[in-house]
Amino acid sequence: MARCGNRLWLAAAVLLAGISGASAGDAPVNTIEDIVRHLKTCWKPPPPSRARPLDITVIVSFNRSGNILGHPRITYESEGASDDDRLQYRIAVMEALQRCTPVPFTNAMAGAAVGHPFRIQFRGPKISTPTQERPA
Repeated sequence: MARCGNRLWLAAAVLLAGISGASAGDAPVNTIEDIVRHLKTCWKPPPPSRARPLDITVIVSFNRSGNILGHPRITYESEGASDDDRLQYRIAVMEALQRCTPVPFTNAMAGAAVGHPFRIQFRGPKISTPTQERPA
């Protein structure tokens, strides 16, 4: 499974390299909570028709100018997801990071955030299961 996971991650990284980034919003980012909030504004999970909803966590670091430092690393994916589901969500995470970078750090936050690993949890839409009434 590790070999397959590496291929999925590589495919998502290749996609990331081909997307041109643009910062999402002009609000300055001054706290850790602001970083998480800023990145989540760019999150667009794949529709349920393309991938079964799952939760995914990524660790990412930034340089002083708010660009991604090194390579983001997926550290968690919901159990039971197919390889295709994982690929779709990894691509969605890379697209979210690309849309939201460079992060518009304030001067104070730029110095504090440099190289710090941030753990960001992205959640897929929850699909409600229809409840069935029980006879009395």
